[in-house]
Amino acid sequence: MKFAVLGAGAIGGYLGAKLALAGEEVTFIARNRNLAAINANGFRLILEDGTQQHATHVRAVQDMTEAGPQDVVLLTVKAHQVRDVLPALRALFGPGTMVVTMINGVPWWYFHKLAGPHESRMLESLDPDGMLAANIEPERVIGSVVYPAAELVEPGVVRVIEGNRFTLGEPDGSRSPRIEALSKAMINAGFKAPVSKDIRAEIWIKLWGNLSFNPISALTHATLEDICRFPASRALAMAMMREGQAVAEKLGVVFRITLEQRLAGAEAVGAHKTSMLQDVEHGRALELQALVGSVIELGRITGTPTPTIEAIHAAASLLAKTLADAGGRLAVQAR
Repeated sequence: MKFAVLGAGAIGGYLGAKLALAGEEVTFIARNRNLAAINANGFRLILEDGTQQHATHVRAVQDMTEAGPQDVVLLTVKAHQVRDVLPALRALFGPGTMVVTMINGVPWWYFHKLAGPHESRMLESLDPDGMLAANIEPERVIGSVVYPAAELVEPGVVRVIEGNRFTLGEPDGSRSPRIEALSKAMINAGFKAPVSKDIRAEIWIKLWGNLSFNPISALTHATLEDICRFPASRALAMAMMREGQAVAEKLGVVFRITLEQRLAGAEAVGAHKTSMLQDVEHGRALELQALVGSVIELGRITGTPTPTIEAIHAAASLLAKTLADAGGRLAVQAR
């Protein structure tokens, strides 16, 4: 299969390199130093045990028209970055191209083929002007939940911290021939790629933690274990998670684990900085709408109060504005 990886960072690099090593045709959409490094040296992975794999038969382009139509487009950028590549992204589309949204948070296509009173509804917090829906036909979309952790240590080099599971799912829950083919290709590349009958429930399990731990960590500069072990922040996270669960259940989502189990899983990760805290420290835009703002909107749609989530969202939004206005970053420094 022909794969285009849009976002040649940690997760995109991990996916693209392993798929190329398994014999798939992989093109990275990249820029600047990453573009040059991939074309000069391929993509190198440093695995959890320290061994290395080197995918030499890959290419990178900046102009998507050079890549041409693909079988699969893996969207591994952050949610707010997808708009930046429209409408150029359409150069990668052929009649049957799948677009796999490997993005944290609520996806813009959430209500596509979701039977019920909100079917096909657009989310203002994620796609206010309909640009995403207009440029990426919902029929192309395959949902995914990303579980691995990895980091781009230098251009064209990714260190895998842990994990190899990418859950896949059709928006309508079907086990279609195309998702079977995609799952098979990913399994052949060494990933766990189960096909879920309810991808939204899978999305919510991860979002359950992201909607709370990410903004709390951005505001406090605390790691996951710190948030879970400090009584006040643990109680705050639990309040946000309960509100999020109430929203999800109004939308028909069934949680297969308890809130305490989800907290225990986060605490077990240890002294890990969330992606939003890392963005604060590096002066990057925050994923607030996909992880938090969208949950508030879903609460309003379903008539579910989310006062704690709204308060933390307001504070984190002001932090994001302050950093953006100053063109700055914020990190706790040792004395």
